[in-house]
Amino acid sequence: MRYLLFSLALLAACNPVREKTDTTNYEVISDKCFVLREQHATADSLVNASRDSIIRYLQQHDFQARYVKKDSLMFRRANALQVEIVLPAPQDAWESNTIIVFDPQKNPLFVNLRKGTSQVQQYVSGQ
Repeated sequence: MRYLLFSLALLAACNPVREKTDTTNYEVISDKCFVLREQHATADSLVNASRDSIIRYLQQHDFQARYVKKDSLMFRRANALQVEIVLPAPQDAWESNTIIVFDPQKNPLFVNLRKGTSQVQQYVSGQ
């Protein structure tokens, strides 16, 4: 009996039909892209140079830019898992230029602009 209950619980957990999340307040993303918080360049040239370098690298690897209009994102992976992301209010130029990379086959990558393209290279190559 215990094994039967365990089997039923396991089947319920693996059920691909999930309760639909109300996405009214979310920007839903399910394609290979990168999300930018703002379209405007900042006065900080170091931030701009880092951001632009990462954007160029992503575009060379077929990631499309997508500008966020909402602070709440819903990322849908290819395996039907959903990741909800709520972006906090930016505190400085670095946070205002947040980049999040989405690949439906992977978890989202929150890019640290101070680290340059090395983290993005690892993400793209799958290492």
